[in-house]
Amino acid sequence: MDTSAEKITIVEGPTPVFEHPIETWSTSLTEGPLLPRVALTRLRTLNGPSMVERCWKAWHDNRPMHLEYRDEMGMTQIAEIVAARYAETQEGHVLLLHVRLN
Repeated sequence: MDTSAEKITIVEGPTPVFEHPIETWSTSLTEGPLLPRVALTRLRTLNGPSMVERCWKAWHDNRPMHLEYRDEMGMTQIAEIVAARYAETQEGHVLLLHVRLN
């Protein structure tokens, strides 16, 4: 089994906005001795179902899934994706990702 991590990379656009999720279950997505910082971000995408399927396949194979993005300083950052879904809007698909931030 391949243990390498998969990733979704933001190629262009602004730094993602990370919000405190309103769902109380979001902290149950991660384990560890400390309470994790789980955040929600919304990203426009051309194919939401395909992105979510990539996450599901990685998790099914026990591989982590990461979001790679550039911060405000232009430095590459990585956050582990712990939940994913998409929504359809008039402007297209929106990917809703719960990520673990360090």
